[in-house]
Amino acid sequence: MPPASTALLTDMYELTMIEGAMRSGTAQRRSVFEVFTRRLPGGRRYGVVAGTARVLDAVEAFRFGPAELDYLAGARIVGDETLDFLREYRFRGSILGYGEGECYFPGSPILTVQGTFADAVILETVILSILNHDSAVAAAASRMTTAAHGRPCLEMGARRTHEWAAVGAARAAVVGGFVGTSVLEGGRSYGIRAIGTAAHSFTLVHDDEEAAFAAQVATMGPGTTLLVDTYDVPRGVERAVAAARAAGGELGAVRLDSGDLVAQAFTVRQQLDDLGAPSTRITVTSDLDEFAIAALGAAPVDSYGVGTRLVTGSGHPTAELVYKLVAREDATGRMEEVAKASAAKASVGGLKMAGRMRDGEGRAVEELVVACGSVEQGLAELERVGARPLQVPLVRDGQIVEEHRGPDALAAAQRRHLASRAELPYDAWRLSEGEPGIPTRMIDLEKADEPEFMV
Repeated sequence: MPPASTALLTDMYELTMIEGAMRSGTAQRRSVFEVFTRRLPGGRRYGVVAGTARVLDAVEAFRFGPAELDYLAGARIVGDETLDFLREYRFRGSILGYGEGECYFPGSPILTVQGTFADAVILETVILSILNHDSAVAAAASRMTTAAHGRPCLEMGARRTHEWAAVGAARAAVVGGFVGTSVLEGGRSYGIRAIGTAAHSFTLVHDDEEAAFAAQVATMGPGTTLLVDTYDVPRGVERAVAAARAAGGELGAVRLDSGDLVAQAFTVRQQLDDLGAPSTRITVTSDLDEFAIAALGAAPVDSYGVGTRLVTGSGHPTAELVYKLVAREDATGRMEEVAKASAAKASVGGLKMAGRMRDGEGRAVEELVVACGSVEQGLAELERVGARPLQVPLVRDGQIVEEHRGPDALAAAQRRHLASRAELPYDAWRLSEGEPGIPTRMIDLEKADEPEFMV
């Protein structure tokens, strides 16, 4: 199982930076860090915020107990003064972020961490590791559920990733619109509907297909899903329907896991209808991604099971999010904007508040990001121009806002995502590579005489 403490799920340089800052007297400077992306991976049209509740759990568990401190001391990672700081470490700052499930775009400040430099910098690695993974999976899931046009999508990728990443992926998939998972820990931890019946090995261990189907129906009832492509698909379909009827009911579904899924879906649908089983559904698996699902759009398929491509972000296993210092206290006690100036990796300084501008029909037209002196100032500007605010308080003065990780948080995140996606213009839903679905415009209220610019 994952460790009880998340404190060592971090890079060494987070701790050595704290040690250096303690020596220079800057460790306690008030600071603002921001999570954002400079670009969307693979020319995608939007990203999806996912992993927020897991970030909050990780922040709460970010404690240095005796085992962690003994390791750091024994390995001589940091000195005694820093060890004393870590021994008492609790995040006492505030975190503001996009609501989980919200769509985002380049430059979107999807998470803002405010606290002392030492309190906030130490969270960089664990926050990015969760958000980069979960947001990548959620974005892939969203593209797949878009392609599915309302047909249910089920997550089945636990065997294709790290055992604990699979649990996070199951949750992120639900944020993106999936409705079930094969991994039981995902079901237990997050209340996701668990799904699954049998693999080819179950058929192969029996003397024949009839015996395998009869055993599964006896165990799970005639409403089960039978895998019909171990041997010959038409014969498998016939035996599956017969096995359910022998048990006194109609077969729930057949699963196709190989071959030309489009052609097979049509022939199997016709066969089921000819056998008098029009209520028996067809589910398909076999290395599906959003493009394969879209290709199956005209086929008589009722649901999709997706594994490898989902849990690996459909070719983009990271959301390419970064965690950057954008403001800090100067030697006089005033807050000062700071920014990285590297040509290819530049950042924009200042605390920022974000809102979504919409047209008269409620369709999103622009992401408005306002650099401001305070949260209140930014919110006032968003209200003035009629933008929908995107950020919500996640942690206040070290206290987690429980509604963002409670038992209803996952369902709320999925609803938020579906509403946010529906708000986007049609071009943003396209699966092909292209520009972000809406542009991001940035303004700085502290520098009103400077021109606005687009990301």
